[in-house]
Amino acid sequence: MVGIELWRFGLRYEADKDPVFDDLNLCIAPGQWSVIVGASGCGKTSLLRALAGLLDQQAKCDGEIRTDDGLSLSGRVAYMAQQDLLLPWLSVLDNVCVAERFAPVGDSQRDLRQRATQLLQQVGLGKLVNAYPQQLSGGQRQRVALARTLMQDRPLVLMDEPFSALDAVTRHRLQNLAAQLLANKTVVLITHDPQEALRLADRLYVLQGRPAMPVALRLPNTAAPRVLDGELAALQQQILQQLQPEAVDELV
Repeated sequence: MVGIELWRFGLRYEADKDPVFDDLNLCIAPGQWSVIVGASGCGKTSLLRALAGLLDQQAKCDGEIRTDDGLSLSGRVAYMAQQDLLLPWLSVLDNVCVAERFAPVGDSQRDLRQRATQLLQQVGLGKLVNAYPQQLSGGQRQRVALARTLMQDRPLVLMDEPFSALDAVTRHRLQNLAAQLLANKTVVLITHDPQEALRLADRLYVLQGRPAMPVALRLPNTAAPRVLDGELAALQQQILQQLQPEAVDELV
């Protein structure tokens, strides 16, 4: 597990007049799901890419990104994107193992494939290890992506709206599965879906304004993934009201 602190963090793109973030302070608790919800274009993905070290040369940062153990995040991050990004010429099993091909590891190929097979069984795809991405449904492809993320076994997992393209039933199932399999990992999930945020978060932040600032929302004292009930419905409406002015601005 690793905890992260963004201290007086700023981010600006050369082509933009206003900064995305300015003097932002945010703590990511170790071993918990920190979920950031916000309207499209508010800076959610930029924040995630900053944590992953994936910002392009047009981005200018200041402030600090600190870890609670004082070590660099390099080599300690797994990133799960909105798109599954499966390689069509590789089997399901080989897609799960793909990151390990480019990293020095002590395990033999046999051990790696055995571990990948076990992960695929955990996500319900044990019978499809030799299938190819084009033979899978959207939900199955995203489960392969989840297994690939778990295969990396990093202490920090960054998730960029990984379930947003799925139907409601499949999304609900994968949320439950991710919560189970990523227990005790430090997870940062960004989403535009308040319901998803409320189901999965240990800590929930609503990202608002420009420069964007996170506003912490108090959550029910129940374990995630939470059952949808009246209390969550009321909180969902509260988040939607907080985001509504920004959503209207986008349409103007």
